[in-house]
Amino acid sequence: MKSRILISVLILFASCQEEVVLDLGTLEPTPVIEAIWTDNSTINQVKITKSKDYYQEGENEVIENADVIIKNLDSGEAVIFFYSPSNKRYLPQNGIKGIIGQKYELSVFIGDKEYFSQGTILEPPILDSLVVEFKEERLFREEGYYLTVYGKIPFTQDNNYRIRIFENDTLRNSRFDYLLFDDSFGTSILDDGFELSGFPFKANDKIRLELFRLNKSAFDYLNQLVSLLFNDGGLFSPPPQNPKSNIKLRSGEGSVLGYFMTSPILSETVQIPEEQP
Repeated sequence: MKSRILISVLILFASCQEEVVLDLGTLEPTPVIEAIWTDNSTINQVKITKSKDYYQEGENEVIENADVIIKNLDSGEAVIFFYSPSNKRYLPQNGIKGIIGQKYELSVFIGDKEYFSQGTILEPPILDSLVVEFKEERLFREEGYYLTVYGKIPFTQDNNYRIRIFENDTLRNSRFDYLLFDDSFGTSILDDGFELSGFPFKANDKIRLELFRLNKSAFDYLNQLVSLLFNDGGLFSPPPQNPKSNIKLRSGEGSVLGYFMTSPILSETVQIPEEQP
């Protein structure tokens, strides 16, 4: 009798399972501004697109008719950006770059709306060396070459960092590739060597590491973005919501998404040698 009851319950449970799609509503497309301003002119850019619904597929529509300016609030110098159709981004004229220790303001004009944000290019930490070591397969780690970063963080505040990894000139940009850390567990993470345990490489790979020191508002945005990327939309996940932007509306009506990141950048490149026959 107990067996019959158990079987009946299991059949009932199985028959009740179905895919649940959350009704998240539909909103008008919102400008998404992703602005990077550093002391390295080669990566400075502003990308502006229109948002899309959570379940909508395909690439975001690019906004090509905006006016973009970044102003040095200490010197008053303004940098005008131009739209590059080949890159689908706005780039600074004459390859101008930011200055460490200076405060900057981003202004984006789209129609009758003006969006703005501010940030300071903080002093960089110290990046001493990158060490590559081959490691055998073990639990939760593939066999391969692994990178360990050595350096020093001499600051007592504003310790918010991001590491970007380029593998053979291609940015690793999946949800697993956002390396963000702060001083929650102290500032000795680089002194002792920070192993990038989730990044196995192969012989002959060329690896470039970029280290950023972020303003907290940009760091918080990226942290929330990572949480969103890992949200599967299931019943036991919190309702998906956009990261809190550090860009605000100065004139006009509406909302805005995205972030303005100001940062120094440290970069190192290593080449893994070919395997010996």
